[in-house]
Amino acid sequence: MTQIGRSNRRHYVAVPGGSGTRVGLAWAALSDKGYRRSVNEDSLLARSPIFAVADGMGGHTAGDFASTAVVTRLAEQVSVNFVREDAINDALRSAVDDMGRGVGHTDLGTGTTVTGLALTLVDGVPHWLVFNIGDSRVYSYLDGVLEQLTIDHSIVQELLDAGAITAAEAEVHPHSNVITRAVGFNEDPVPDYWFIPIVAGTRLLVCSDGLTKELTEHGIRHFLREGHSPLDSAQQLMDAALGNGGRDNVTVVVIDVLETPESAARGEGSSRRAVRRH
Repeated sequence: MTQIGRSNRRHYVAVPGGSGTRVGLAWAALSDKGYRRSVNEDSLLARSPIFAVADGMGGHTAGDFASTAVVTRLAEQVSVNFVREDAINDALRSAVDDMGRGVGHTDLGTGTTVTGLALTLVDGVPHWLVFNIGDSRVYSYLDGVLEQLTIDHSIVQELLDAGAITAAEAEVHPHSNVITRAVGFNEDPVPDYWFIPIVAGTRLLVCSDGLTKELTEHGIRHFLREGHSPLDSAQQLMDAALGNGGRDNVTVVVIDVLETPESAARGEGSSRRAVRRH
């Protein structure tokens, strides 16, 4: 398991243009191997402007090698305040090359999921660039509403989309761990991307499927709502996942949006509470 970046209670990013506007963030990151796995094959990056989780596959050192390659390459992009799609694409392609050179660590059955979000600019306006390959997820919580921002690349998701199974059946489907897209296998990585407005008061969650295997969306919403800080919510989510069985590695990154140029213009600023909006 590789963790790049730590918790940060207050971080500001200047918006280009000389107007003095900024985006304010706070975040926390935790990972645990769980109770049934001998090693932790998850890795994470929690360093502005990129927050990402990679869930390796291939067994033991292979999965760890693959997830580490991804977050290490993504971390090379954090020297700037805002990143674009091409930077994410280049990082993931380099990670695939690294896996291919991992003699003794990787083989054709080695790969990893990756999901996350990054600060980007759309016509000069800050946005989140959400990206995903696999079945790790990004969620947004605002004003009592939890929204899954990513779409799983999995057999179960395809069955759901086709109307072949219900959401309840998906939770217990025997192929719930079979994904249809990954980073690795000597193939060009193909992420899905979404541009999401950055809204003050939002709490975001990036997580591996070790969390979503143990918690329903109702549970995730509850702990994102109740946590007084990103670290508080991250710890509650982790404790609940482990308490419910901890059948897989569990990794969570929680990010609060403290301030945006729009909120500052309204006089809300960084003193506005980011969560607990019932």
